Amino acid sequence: MAESIEKQWYVLHTYSGYENRVKSNLESRAQSMGMEEFIYRIVVPEQEVREIKDGKAKESIQKTFPGYVLVEMVMTDQAWYIVRNTPGVTGFVGSHGGGSKPTPLLPDEVDLVLHRLGMSARHQDLDVEVGETIKIVEGAFADLTGKITEIDSEKMKLKVNIEMFGRETATELDFDQVDKLL
Repeated sequence: MAESIEKQWYVLHTYSGYENRVKSNLESRAQSMGMEEFIYRIVVPEQEVREIKDGKAKESIQKTFPGYVLVEMVMTDQAWYIVRNTPGVTGFVGSHGGGSKPTPLLPDEVDLVLHRLGMSARHQDLDVEVGETIKIVEGAFADLTGKITEIDSEKMKLKVNIEMFGRETATELDFDQVDKLL
């Protein structure tokens, strides 16, 4: 069995209603078993839904893909074993059984799903703090600098104040759109 040495996204099938439990179980197992370098992000695809019931607007969070969890991981024998034996996981999507390793999602599929969830598909370890000045390297504000006002590590987004037309303007950027100033 060939092992993948790069991290890729895979889809786990779970018992319906156990998605968040699988996420927390997998996060704690990765940490307790020293697998943080092989099991990275675990995402339960959810979206906020607004519905009107009895004339009142009600907001709720609904699973985008009930019974499924996305996991970004390096497919080693040990990581594969830990993930598939996590309580609540019934298997990997794209595995043909008999001990075969699953097929990862295609980059375009990952980009589409994570973009809809407001997340970046590219994971970048950005070592910055609130108050620090960064350089924007991608997007509409490329080549500008800005000061970080908020960091959302889960969604890998930053809130940054940039100066435009003599005024300070707040914007939200993905981790992969900025670089640390040296």
